[in-house]
Amino acid sequence: MWIRPRRRVAVRPLHRVLSASVALVLLVPAYGCRPALTPPGAPTAWPAAQARHWQWQWQLSGPLDPAVDAHVFLLDPVATTAAQTAELRSRDRRLICQVNVGSVRSDDPDVSRFPEVVRGAAGRRPDSRWLDVRSWDALRPVLADRFRLCRGKGFGAVALFDADGYAARTGFPLDFDDQLLFNRRLAEMARSLSLSPGLANDVPQLAALAPDFDFAVNEECVRLAQCAKLLPFSDAGKPVFHVEYTGSTDDFCVTTVGYGFASIRKDRTLDASREACPLP
Repeated sequence: MWIRPRRRVAVRPLHRVLSASVALVLLVPAYGCRPALTPPGAPTAWPAAQARHWQWQWQLSGPLDPAVDAHVFLLDPVATTAAQTAELRSRDRRLICQVNVGSVRSDDPDVSRFPEVVRGAAGRRPDSRWLDVRSWDALRPVLADRFRLCRGKGFGAVALFDADGYAARTGFPLDFDDQLLFNRRLAEMARSLSLSPGLANDVPQLAALAPDFDFAVNEECVRLAQCAKLLPFSDAGKPVFHVEYTGSTDDFCVTTVGYGFASIRKDRTLDASREACPLP
């Protein structure tokens, strides 16, 4: 039997150890002066004390403007580069990745991975089709890779869009409970991949899903008279990122800021332009 000889452990002179320790002490303040930067893939934290004090930006078209005065950016993971997310993170911005979990478009890079049997009727977005959310085994690996793309590009949170197919004509007999189970599975999967999960729209299920998600994204709760249904999130100290496409901020900000939402007005093109409600 061959026995590996023991290595001799070098004993470092005391003066070298002390010199290294002094150098470390001198270096720590230099790093301490810089804001802590969340590493790529780490889940975004949403301190409850700051829930009413976020400013946000949602941009899906046009050249990305990293200088927008917002703490939070909601972006497309395919169109956004790692260099862009790195720049935003260097500015201490929180990044949310938009993932369409309940539908697929014909030009999505991973469209071929969705079996034809799980693709249903035409979806909300142009050239999209709803997915059968009951088919978890077929959808899970593809959606997990979408989440991994977010994490790999430096996002710390993911917002689930088209997570309310049960309320649409999808071509599948989906019900309320089918959607609840699917959304909860996705929230759990996001956490397992070190992403903070957020729920977009799906207003009828917000109260039931508030314990499972860290934040909500809402479109037009003022126009649709649905803002009060988002209170389970804001009452729990969780951010509500809200957008209106019509009306004036002078009119709707009084309502939404009173609810504790982070509200903006944007064009439906979702380019860089925005009007933000004032912080409370």
